[in-house]
Amino acid sequence: MELELGATEALSAANVAVKALNLIQMRFDIITLFPEEFLRALSFGVVGRAIARGDVQVQCYNPRDFTTDAYKRVDERVYGGGPGMVMLLEPLKLAVAALRAADAAPAPLTLLSPQGQTFNQAQARAMSLRPRIILLCGRYEGIDQRFIDSYVDEEVSIGDYVLSGGELGALVVVDAVTRLLPGVLNKTASAEQDSFENGLLDCPHYTRPEKALEGDVPEVLKGGNHGEIARWRRMQSLGQTWLKRPDLLAKLTLSKVDLKLLAEFQNNAKAKNNAKAVQRAI
Repeated sequence: MELELGATEALSAANVAVKALNLIQMRFDIITLFPEEFLRALSFGVVGRAIARGDVQVQCYNPRDFTTDAYKRVDERVYGGGPGMVMLLEPLKLAVAALRAADAAPAPLTLLSPQGQTFNQAQARAMSLRPRIILLCGRYEGIDQRFIDSYVDEEVSIGDYVLSGGELGALVVVDAVTRLLPGVLNKTASAEQDSFENGLLDCPHYTRPEKALEGDVPEVLKGGNHGEIARWRRMQSLGQTWLKRPDLLAKLTLSKVDLKLLAEFQNNAKAKNNAKAVQRAI
């Protein structure tokens, strides 16, 4: 489908066409105060193509649309005093009721929150097996705790830092989950070889030119021996994890083959560092 309309209109049209054909692999329901901006961020790249092809459907629900006052107020001052405003319970409750009425498929309500479980690749893969994902993007100082206690099923965090709202976290979840859906990427192996899929970081990648001032493509990658290439990539994956994320490596039980590959990488790295030291001394 050509996205000739604006981002929001194009995604909306894609959603209607997908629903009519019943081809949806995943439905995302997003509760956000900024639906236009959220949909615009999904209008390109892997997720945009997945929506246009009909693999994914995205629906946004703005709590302001479920208010009853003339000002469409969705927040109020906090009880007990203190800075900031808190999102009201009632508009959120009505928004959840509306999205559940729109589609009977069951799904937990996931709140993007710094207090949640840290989102990782394993969780993305688990969520990709669901038929539907509901994400709530908080704003201001937070959400009335009564809503969280009564309606939220799980909380997810994308890291130990604070953002202005949950939209960026929700976009991370949508992207990470969508790329794992069958057929979304041109090659399934692209997702399977990503960092964290097997508990390790990804190996280095090279493309043309073969030779450059900054270095040459490793000989093993040019020889066409798939066994040797797989061995080199596994060694590099182990080595990069050892160098950059030893905490991940500590969680794994490595086979004898992996331990041998890691030792080879470490010896090569040591030799390379020694050579650089000699070169600097010269």
